[in-house]
Amino acid sequence: MVHLHKLIWAGLACLALLQAPHVSAHPESHEAQHSARHLADVAQFKLHASRQLEACASHRHARELHERTTARRLEMLERLRSERATRRLAAADVLARSHLSNLTGITPTVDPATLFAPKPACVLEPEVTEGPYYVRGELVRSDIRENQTGIDLFVDLQFIDVNTCQPVPQLYVDFWHCNSTGVYSGVVASGNGDSSDLSNIDTTFARGLSPTDDNGFVQFTTKFPGHYTGRATHIHIIGNHGGTLLPNNTYAGASVSNVGQIFFDQDLISAVEKTAPYTANRQRLTTNAQDFILRQEAATNFDPVMQYVYLGDRLEDGIFAWISIGVDMKVAKSVSAASTLTANGGVSNDGDDRFPRNARNAPPRNDASAPSSGAGAHVSVFAMPLFCMWVLQALL
Repeated sequence: MVHLHKLIWAGLACLALLQAPHVSAHPESHEAQHSARHLADVAQFKLHASRQLEACASHRHARELHERTTARRLEMLERLRSERATRRLAAADVLARSHLSNLTGITPTVDPATLFAPKPACVLEPEVTEGPYYVRGELVRSDIRENQTGIDLFVDLQFIDVNTCQPVPQLYVDFWHCNSTGVYSGVVASGNGDSSDLSNIDTTFARGLSPTDDNGFVQFTTKFPGHYTGRATHIHIIGNHGGTLLPNNTYAGASVSNVGQIFFDQDLISAVEKTAPYTANRQRLTTNAQDFILRQEAATNFDPVMQYVYLGDRLEDGIFAWISIGVDMKVAKSVSAASTLTANGGVSNDGDDRFPRNARNAPPRNDASAPSSGAGAHVSVFAMPLFCMWVLQALL
């Protein structure tokens, strides 16, 4: 009788394990959570990278690079403001942020070296997920606005190799995010806008690649991203190198050196969300404090939030944001694309067994190389029956 009771409970437990869905951290199809062991590896990597970056601070090349960085970003800021015929803002309107640097008194006479701090603001961990809406083969371009509406955002990124303290030239940076209503282009999937709109597979807004220059800089002109349920407002980044620029203005055959996400100050997000067209977005807003990816990136005092200034008296005049990112050019990543942009439009990667689970006609992610899901480690569905057989044999 005791054995029968145990067998019943064991059977129910195994059935529950076999039927339990994989929990996705990207709501209804978004980024899977990392395992505890993975997070420990990430923390160790960040600690190592942090020490390397600190060692770079007094390096002659680092000082020279900082001088060029300061002059260049100041020129870019002045040019953008001049183009829009706006004046500089007073200190209270410039950097309304609580978790970045403690800059105050930013006026037209401030030392640019104070505004554009030399220390990289974050190091992207090796295994930050690319998310379920990465599209391979996007166009090489820096202006990715197309016909989208919203607040103009000018982003200036700098990439530094933590092994050499040198800027990374010719790093083709893949840059993408959702639009003002929380929809990604190029992917038809549950949880990404209207999944019945199959034409979205052929759209390309808010996506592009652009190479870094000799000083490791790359710029993108876009619209400030919107939000969707379960994730704070963010931008995805992938660093590619060693590939070939094709005649159709795409980049292929590259190795991936880093996969990351960058964020915005919560006060800035809140201000943007009060303006049109962002007010039309009815999805629940997730704050930075609620976003698990941001918490992971900031877990060891790395700051993935961009610094920024307004380009005019009003938020609608545009935003200039910047961040420096440390990368390890000795490592290579593996990424999974939801679809591929071809000469004939977008093509869903239905046959890829690493395809995002909720994307159109995609198989579930069961392979060992996929990110772990849920709060604990990922267990393959093929291992479940073996586990149940072992339990039953132990009880008999």
